[in-house]
Amino acid sequence: MSGQQWGNDHSPEIDPLSATRITVLKGAGSIEYFGGNIGGVILVEPERIQREPHLHGRLSYLYEHNGRGSNLNAQFQKYSPIVAWKLNGTLKYYGDRSTPDYFLNNSGSREYHGSLQLEKTWKDRLFCDVYFSSFNTSIGVLRGSHVGNLTDLNEALKRSLPFFTEDKFSYDIDAPKQTVSHQFAKFQSKYHFAENQSLEWTLALQLNERKEFDVRRGGRESIPALSLRQWNTHSGFKYQGEIKDNWSVKTGLQLSFTDNTNDPATGILPLIPDYLSWKFGAFASSQLKFKKTDYQCGVRYDFEYQNVAAISRDLPRKIVRSNNKYGGFSVMNSLLYGLTQTQKIGFQMGFTLRNPAINELYSNGLHQAVAGIEEGNENLKSESALKLSLEHKWIPNSKISLQTLFYVQRFWDYIYLQAQDEFRLTIRGAFPVFQYKQTNAIISGLDLAGQWSLGSSWAGQLRLSLIKGNDISNQIPLINIPPASVYGNVTYRLNRSVNFRHVKYSEIEFELGHHIVFKKSGLLENQDYKPAPPAYQLTNFNASTDVIFSKYKCKLFFKIDNLFDIKYRDYLNFQRYFADDLGRSIIVGINFKF
Repeated sequence: MSGQQWGNDHSPEIDPLSATRITVLKGAGSIEYFGGNIGGVILVEPERIQREPHLHGRLSYLYEHNGRGSNLNAQFQKYSPIVAWKLNGTLKYYGDRSTPDYFLNNSGSREYHGSLQLEKTWKDRLFCDVYFSSFNTSIGVLRGSHVGNLTDLNEALKRSLPFFTEDKFSYDIDAPKQTVSHQFAKFQSKYHFAENQSLEWTLALQLNERKEFDVRRGGRESIPALSLRQWNTHSGFKYQGEIKDNWSVKTGLQLSFTDNTNDPATGILPLIPDYLSWKFGAFASSQLKFKKTDYQCGVRYDFEYQNVAAISRDLPRKIVRSNNKYGGFSVMNSLLYGLTQTQKIGFQMGFTLRNPAINELYSNGLHQAVAGIEEGNENLKSESALKLSLEHKWIPNSKISLQTLFYVQRFWDYIYLQAQDEFRLTIRGAFPVFQYKQTNAIISGLDLAGQWSLGSSWAGQLRLSLIKGNDISNQIPLINIPPASVYGNVTYRLNRSVNFRHVKYSEIEFELGHHIVFKKSGLLENQDYKPAPPAYQLTNFNASTDVIFSKYKCKLFFKIDNLFDIKYRDYLNFQRYFADDLGRSIIVGINFKF
């Protein structure tokens, strides 16, 4: 399921502490999920409840000095043959964040999450899982990113210090701000009707609500400028089976329905129109394993029907109804071959089709969190892509490993958001304008990852990422492509326990990491409102230990992000137009299990 996500600012709105199983699917493994997953799929799921009849749990607290934020999480679980259960709750309370030089006024946040998981197994053949969750958050939007006139907007893009910056900390969240809630329920059952063969059924329902509040005059700040309610339902059937010991298959059907409604009481044209969306998906995948070869292939068909009621952009305003139909196939193949006992080589080839999203088609107004006006393009076609990748893994022994990945993707009708040579004054303020465009493009990259260990105490890793995007229709670089980066760290673990005042400290570990991000080069002056920010380097430090006293055990951890308080701006963060990124942040926490 998904939230009301449009644009780069909408990260997954989930509680990471309630999801303890994270799986990265690439190649044919990603074909069983909605969307043109040419980049793969990240699954975030709650872990199965352990078959332990006693009550177990975890209490965690974390304090972060940048934002003076507190995080509290509690988990309790117990297994019973009648029904196993797990209860999880999280509270987060943050005030204004800060850069090395100033406070980011009105950047506080509140989060309140809870979830309940129930499991039941019958004779190890039928498994049922019921999951409920509630995610609620209030987020402040940097006050200096919303200005009232064109003159101030021009100056805001040039200033080193944002407008409305005050030299004082506050927990208050004033307009501009957002409130978001997601209520989610899922039922999942899996029946093993034969050895190594099963049927799985999933039914999910989600209610999403989003409200955005502007700086308004005349006591109208309590009236939202955007108020959306969205219902999502999803149902899916999946068969898994082993035809032979080395041959397995998966196949399935999926149905999804979305009902998105705006509240007309806002008195402002909505960013996203009212719409209904029906999606149908069918997939089949297979995996063959031989002595040295692992081959996977998959095919998927997606169909989507959209019934949209948008408001016209010209005067007089009227309702413009559209009925859109999209459909197409995606195919993925991957091959992993063992060259020797220490080396493997992998090849992946895939063709995917991605339908344009509602926001890409019909956005018409202020996207508050990025402080920009976005305009969709109703003439967008489906985006298609061909991906080729070559991977080499070398593991000569248990202490050294090296992985190299090269990939190239050819896009037809690539969809992207382009800054326009225009500032626009509205009743909500003055903002830059962005439009969704399409072009043919090539994105290629190289990823290197190495790990090493020395003895049982020292270890380290090094990662290099190079990526380049070209608009081949217009012979210019693609915007919003990550710059090159290098990350490395060194870890030291003390292999003995330390006793101090009747308390035992074990698993003592220290880690020092360094991240280099290069300047995004090659962009043209007219492609963005500001040049790409300069390169920067960030250093992080982590320390942790297990503390054992009496019969109890807990983990203490200490972390410093941006150790040297470096001033920088992230190219992919839209707030870089108005402010620096976060300065040094010291984090301390405790995790107690029972």
